[in-house]
Amino acid sequence: MEWTMSGHSSNQTVGALPDTAVDSPFVPVALTRVVWSLFVVSLAVLVARIRFGEVWELPGLVVIDGLTVLMWVVVAFFSGIVHSYSRRYMAGRTHKTRFFLATFGFTAVVMALVAADHVALFGFLWVAMGLLMAELIGTNEGWEQAQAAAAVARRYFIASSALLGVALAALWWATGTTTVSGIGTAADALGGPMWLLAAGALVLAAMIQSALIPFHSWLLSSMTAPTPASALMHAGFVNAGGILLTRFAPVITVDSRFMLAVVAVGAASAGGGKLLKSVQTDIKGKLGCSTVGQMGFMIMQAGLGFFGAAITHLILHGFYKAYQFLSSGERVEHASPSETTEHTLGGATSAVGFVVAVLTGLGGGAVFTVLTGKGANVDSGLLLTFFVVFTTLHAARSTVQHTSLPTLARYGAVPLVFFPAIVVYAVVYEGVSGLLAVSAATTELTLLHGIVAVAFVGIYVAIETGIHEHSQRLYVALLNATQPSSDTLLTAREDYDEY
Repeated sequence: MEWTMSGHSSNQTVGALPDTAVDSPFVPVALTRVVWSLFVVSLAVLVARIRFGEVWELPGLVVIDGLTVLMWVVVAFFSGIVHSYSRRYMAGRTHKTRFFLATFGFTAVVMALVAADHVALFGFLWVAMGLLMAELIGTNEGWEQAQAAAAVARRYFIASSALLGVALAALWWATGTTTVSGIGTAADALGGPMWLLAAGALVLAAMIQSALIPFHSWLLSSMTAPTPASALMHAGFVNAGGILLTRFAPVITVDSRFMLAVVAVGAASAGGGKLLKSVQTDIKGKLGCSTVGQMGFMIMQAGLGFFGAAITHLILHGFYKAYQFLSSGERVEHASPSETTEHTLGGATSAVGFVVAVLTGLGGGAVFTVLTGKGANVDSGLLLTFFVVFTTLHAARSTVQHTSLPTLARYGAVPLVFFPAIVVYAVVYEGVSGLLAVSAATTELTLLHGIVAVAFVGIYVAIETGIHEHSQRLYVALLNATQPSSDTLLTAREDYDEY
């Protein structure tokens, strides 16, 4: 029997779940096949794009370029996985067909969005994307918390859409063109208050969509969504902020000082998300805070002028986070409290671990520079290389740390995990950059770039060594910042009064 948190039961499921190949209603089966067909077609279009290098368009309406076909493949693949997974996950639920219709509708809207060229069409699809995701969050109509979470998300998405509307109107006014491609062509002449209004609104819209701090509340309040909807949200929906900034890259890169501000807000969320994750205890909450941090890193890459790296990051993060959510049930662990917590391999003061990490990072930086050409000069490319190497090394160490290998073996395992990961990142980055029509907008390094880098490293070191846990005030502040909207809490004291 399935229960809601308020103690009221929903439809009963007796016996084994239905065979999805036989007992599924027509709509879920048909939509799953359609999505996988879209993936095959998108893959064929991507191959054609790589082979012939052509851009197809309906002038003034849609443009099918490298970013479009790449996102078509990624979105269709993720959606196909979610559709297939949901046929079992949603089996026996009365709202199964409604869920599949909303999921397929969301997929179709996102695929149309990445091809839209007319600003009115782009804005309309952006609104539709947010409303459909809110629908997925509130799929269960009989669950008050789910409806409250959907309402919270809807308010944020409407705010994001309003900001995008302001940006598009300002850009139309400043350039006299009604297409995204036309705005990009005329961006060199932009400047002054109208440009600042448009660029600021674009970044704010991207921050809300990608749940950057301080707009992360809607994401942490969305845990009422069915797990496959959460996978689609964290693997695809939040990435729209990076796609938005990439589409309007010529507008964002007009002024290097503005780009520095984008780096700052991205870095704040990247570090803040890591801090928020450190005080979370439930699995989906940890994944949500992780997404906040990863989306901050994506926006930071865009601020550095490397939009190909931002798209690469959203793709790799999408694969990782989709897997994490769909397998979240397997990650539940039963453990007893211990007197000490080991934050690093072999202890925080281990000289061997420190030397291995430094040498591995330096080697990884050299590999990334050789494969991509970034980091060879003292410019924003050097900072990109540093951040990519640092975060990849941290991920490798975290992966090894959760194994049962002896301490010394873990030291040796770090580079074995790290180097293939950094090579994959570099290769994907080069491939993605070759597909995009957006070239890197490298900027000079400033003192503020250095401050951001030092603060970024400081946050990670504090968490790894457990320094942040020694301040009760900081712990409480972080814990409060991770709390979802009170109306969306999955448990409340009054729910148990009857017992």
